[in-house]
Amino acid sequence: MSSPAEEVLAATRRLLDAVAAADWKTYQTLVADDITCFEPEAKGQLVEGLPFHKFYFDLAGERAKASPHVTTTLASPVVKMLGDDVAVVAYVRLVQKLDASGSPIVSCGEETRVWVRTRDGWKHVHFHRSVPG
Repeated sequence: MSSPAEEVLAATRRLLDAVAAADWKTYQTLVADDITCFEPEAKGQLVEGLPFHKFYFDLAGERAKASPHVTTTLASPVVKMLGDDVAVVAYVRLVQKLDASGSPIVSCGEETRVWVRTRDGWKHVHFHRSVPG
């Protein structure tokens, strides 16, 4: 049987795999409808809800099918349980893919995600993502 921390880390990996594959259906099952976030694309604004994210999934859909070679690595993940039903996971996300000319590239982001356990499983409720400068 998995520990809650292992479950949260597995849910985080599923979430990031869904992002890499532009798999909106899986993403929606893992994310709360009222998710909040700070991320570079939001230009310093707190974003609430799914529509902001759906826009990027729609854009990425065709590109994900055309370039399926994406590998996501969570470097040094740490899960902090804040109770039985709340967890924070922090890590550096490395994404390997091919650029337009077919050459490999790596992007990097620092991420913190908050998860809440519901009767339907773990739900992602907030994240903060930044790109090292």
